[in-house]
Amino acid sequence: MTIAVLRERATGESRVAATPETVRKLSALGAKLVVESGAGKGAGISDDDFQAAGAAIASADVAAGAQIVLGVQGPDPALLAGAAPGAWIVAGLDPFGQRARVDAYAAAGLEALAMEFMPRITRAQSMDILSSQANLAGYKAVLVAANLYGRAFPMMMTAAGTVSAAKAFIMGVGVAGLQAIATARRLGAQVSATDVRSATKEQIQSLGAKPIFVENVAGIEGEGAGGYATEMSPEYQKAQAELVSSHIAKQDIVITTALIPGRAAPRLISDAQIATMRPGSVIYDLAVAQGGNVEGSVADQVVERHGVKIVGYANTPALLPADASALFSRNLFNFLSAFWDKEQGRPVLDEEIGNAIRLTQGGQVVHERLKG
Repeated sequence: MTIAVLRERATGESRVAATPETVRKLSALGAKLVVESGAGKGAGISDDDFQAAGAAIASADVAAGAQIVLGVQGPDPALLAGAAPGAWIVAGLDPFGQRARVDAYAAAGLEALAMEFMPRITRAQSMDILSSQANLAGYKAVLVAANLYGRAFPMMMTAAGTVSAAKAFIMGVGVAGLQAIATARRLGAQVSATDVRSATKEQIQSLGAKPIFVENVAGIEGEGAGGYATEMSPEYQKAQAELVSSHIAKQDIVITTALIPGRAAPRLISDAQIATMRPGSVIYDLAVAQGGNVEGSVADQVVERHGVKIVGYANTPALLPADASALFSRNLFNFLSAFWDKEQGRPVLDEEIGNAIRLTQGGQVVHERLKG
């Protein structure tokens, strides 16, 4: 079993899909690892580090004969020309945003496995790339916002007077939002948070933050399959907008994290709401890659509107490449090792997880969410 690890080509992508740690573990299962030269450079991993762990280094035809190709983002189909028939492509494949690439995998007879479609079930938690990367993104978003904010985060009592604590508001309390709350609290900010899922109120309080929730709107729950947020009713959206408008004007830092799988990111903050904020405030839009939660946010730019800085880094985990790569690569190893069949010398997927993440097979697009 040959497993190939390609160097990432996407602009700004500094992560790598394997580390010396996972190379050793995969080798112990009986796999042969081939890593493209320079693949780990952005994450501080040299070719010598990979070789010392047991991988072969290649500068061309890296996927030649490979039965599995690992990536952070989906590789260009042209780089997979020499892969074995039916080879697995295991990566974050962005199936809705990169549909043409998925079709190309199918045409090439490859089996594309989208790790971001991993079901949120107990036994798959250690394979969940969305959670591992979102955790780091929530942490880094607060640090970047703190760096751009022209004031201190904690309250400081000094001989020259008192410095007031920053007020931070987290919108969307998934993995990224919870980490953002915890990080802002550790830095000394006064933190509040909101979410459409009522079950998150206790989580917010457990981290010492103040929950900001719409009350007395019937039929509001906001949680769909797998614990993801769902799109809300017009009544809720109106009530939420009014609540946010009154609250956001008092905030110094706002972190938005709201995403709905397979849909454009919901708009949470309008230009009119930004205009009510104090000049020098900072908004970090973690959903900018899917259209953004914030009106006026621009991918991979920091823009200023009404004196407010709006951060729109599309790939926040890549700002922490060493740790992001370590977690991502462990997700991939946990996935492959969980299904490794010692007799066959390769992983064999079961129906529950296989059907959830398999996009292409036998020359066809087979995932229900992509068919038709």
